[in-house]
Amino acid sequence: MHPAQHTTARTAPGERRPRLHLFDLDGTLLYGSAASVEISQQLGVEREIQQLERAFAERKLTPPQFALRACALWSALTDEIVSAAFAEAPWLAGIREVWADIRANGERCAVISLSPDFFVRRLQNWGADVTHGSRWPEVPRAIPNGSTKYPMRPLDPAGILSPSSKVKIAKELCAQFGVRPQDCVAYGDSLSDAELFATVPVSVAVNADQHVRSLASHHYTGRDLRDAYGLVSLAR
Repeated sequence: MHPAQHTTARTAPGERRPRLHLFDLDGTLLYGSAASVEISQQLGVEREIQQLERAFAERKLTPPQFALRACALWSALTDEIVSAAFAEAPWLAGIREVWADIRANGERCAVISLSPDFFVRRLQNWGADVTHGSRWPEVPRAIPNGSTKYPMRPLDPAGILSPSSKVKIAKELCAQFGVRPQDCVAYGDSLSDAELFATVPVSVAVNADQHVRSLASHHYTGRDLRDAYGLVSLAR
């Protein structure tokens, strides 16, 4: 590690070390839903995306296979539809307040999600320091005369994140922010978060099933992120 990175991570004896809070999106910040589901509802292909979601959960589809099939369902996708899906999604309460508190404490917060980056990065407007999502083809603001369909360029499977990508990105963020990996907190709900949970000392299962709950340091069921965050913030 570069000496400068050691310097940024070092604290005086007894001083509290800054933490990096890592949030999943689907099923974690979104209550009982996912970005792909919210977008598909706007396009009238919810049934089809639910079938893909089930196949992915059962590990019958890889993340790139899921993305390619979902992309094919979204031929009418525009930026306005993404905006509507984001605005109408069932977000947990208190997201902005939690991230404001994290930053007020001199800590960092990031969102790492397998969902499309054009959806995930909108959370930067809510106070996330940084967001990482899968690289999907960019969405046009509007489709002129219906003559052009999404995607205008083919989806590159290499840009689609995987569960192991979350671990890699988390390590990169630690170096970027001068935070030790052992000072990270992860929030997630599904098996796609299991690898990340295994690499950090503190994790919070948010509205997760029993398997993921058993992997986490804490678990929370409900619709307010402030309560989930309280499990780790009050312990400091």
